[in-house]
Amino acid sequence: MKVVLARPGHEIILANFYAVNEAHFRKWSPAVTRGHHSVESWKRRLEEREIEFENRVSAHFIGTDETESYVIGACSLSNIVRGIFQACHMGYSVAKRYEGSGNMKRIVIHAIDYAFNDFKLHRIMANHMPGNERSARLLKSLGFEKEGYAREYLLINGKWEDHVLNSLLTRSNS
Repeated sequence: MKVVLARPGHEIILANFYAVNEAHFRKWSPAVTRGHHSVESWKRRLEEREIEFENRVSAHFIGTDETESYVIGACSLSNIVRGIFQACHMGYSVAKRYEGSGNMKRIVIHAIDYAFNDFKLHRIMANHMPGNERSARLLKSLGFEKEGYAREYLLINGKWEDHVLNSLLTRSNS
């Protein structure tokens, strides 16, 4: 597996990733409009993300096979705030067939390294629904610490869902 920035040219493999895993992701994801994961929609979104990346306000990574013909998992650094905060939110998803393989951890480690070393951020926030034990274990294994509990935090699949709030701080004091 290799981890790369999701860029224009990846629209077909991203559309396929979300189409194949639609039912798998539904429990943990916001409801989306019909066509949200079409190739054309991904083409537009990747062009927008390219500008966001150039402006250092987000970075979206995908784990792929060696030839970049399919997506294993995805991890995004978004809502980057600079100034006195120097923080971002991190979200991630893995294809159902790769759950438990260790690939998601490798993709997330890559994103964390990028956040701290390239973007020079101080804090990464990653939240999960209380019932998502896999996500809780992944974050704990990476050193994230539970910071709180937010009631009705995000609208997931048409229902306001509670979330456990977690963060990871850079090891540097600068």
